[in-house]
Amino acid sequence: MSLMITPTDKNLIPIVEKVQHGERLTLEDGLTLYQSPDLLTIGQLANEVNLKRNGDKVYFIQNMYINPTNVCEAKCAFCGFRRDPGAEGAYTMSADEILEYVGTRYSQGIREFHIVGGHNHTVPFDYYLETISILKKHYPHVTIKAYTSAEIEFFSRLTGRSYEDVLKELIDAGLDTMPGGGAEILTERYRLKMSPDKASTDQWLEIHGIAHRLGLKTHATMLYGSIETLEERLIHMLRVRELQDQTGGFMVFIPLAMQPRSVNASIKRRTSAMDDMRTIAISRLMLDNFPHIKAYFINIGTQLAQLSMHFGSSDLHGTLVEERISHAAGALTQQALTRDELVWLIQGANRTAVERDTFYNEIKVYE
Repeated sequence: MSLMITPTDKNLIPIVEKVQHGERLTLEDGLTLYQSPDLLTIGQLANEVNLKRNGDKVYFIQNMYINPTNVCEAKCAFCGFRRDPGAEGAYTMSADEILEYVGTRYSQGIREFHIVGGHNHTVPFDYYLETISILKKHYPHVTIKAYTSAEIEFFSRLTGRSYEDVLKELIDAGLDTMPGGGAEILTERYRLKMSPDKASTDQWLEIHGIAHRLGLKTHATMLYGSIETLEERLIHMLRVRELQDQTGGFMVFIPLAMQPRSVNASIKRRTSAMDDMRTIAISRLMLDNFPHIKAYFINIGTQLAQLSMHFGSSDLHGTLVEERISHAAGALTQQALTRDELVWLIQGANRTAVERDTFYNEIKVYE
């Protein structure tokens, strides 16, 4: 470490020493970090870890979100996006409608289509394959980042095929990488209460492991701020860390702050700035084998995302163009940012802005 770190909370001294000597933190260490009043030391420690790994570079991508359908068989307690078939506001875009949607929003420089939608059981698996293939045909240079592990499990039930066979078909259609959604909190107590209709903890991890074996680099998320305990957040981190030890296939970890079901919800229904910064910092400290921790401005806002660059994050996500899922659940933030705005935020934190592709290859460094 380049700085001398002196905690005001003496309980942090052993953790500081472990991190400075490159020793892996335990669940008990994580609980100490969550319970400590000394947030600034935790942030400073995470910042030093990130600077050692990534220097002062903070990454972003020009990407576009696409949500082809909001019809979903699952009924997750936190979701404001899903609709039943035939319900008011339910939609399923045809291939032509997807192309029209993209065509009216596409701009030069977009390098990634991020595709996530409902588990729509009223359309065949071919619909999901065509969504990818038609975009790859018309935009062959754009990376297709599509379908969460939970969606893959759904496709497996829909078709009666194995996870591996489903993934192979998607790869043949043009799939390049998978997003990290559907993880929520990787404990069964949480999932039985909040997302009982979706992939289990073991299934989520298994599918990402198979994807890694097939050559896909993927993402991992954690949806925090509802009924989970602090211990469950840490169990979640340890489970993805263990899989990363085995495969090395995760590129980034994304802590996602839970959004309330209404934009008019009380601030007491939202995560606090202190919790958001602490969780980003602890993610950086616990996940010693992840290259990057992402600050998702859609959920925590641009100002906290900017601050997070001094609490261990090295990625500010992307332009998005139009985000729907978090905003359907009550997010108050912008639905998109421009490239210039992302550069401005990063440089305003005294960091070097780096435009990247999906796989963290550097496209342009903004001096």
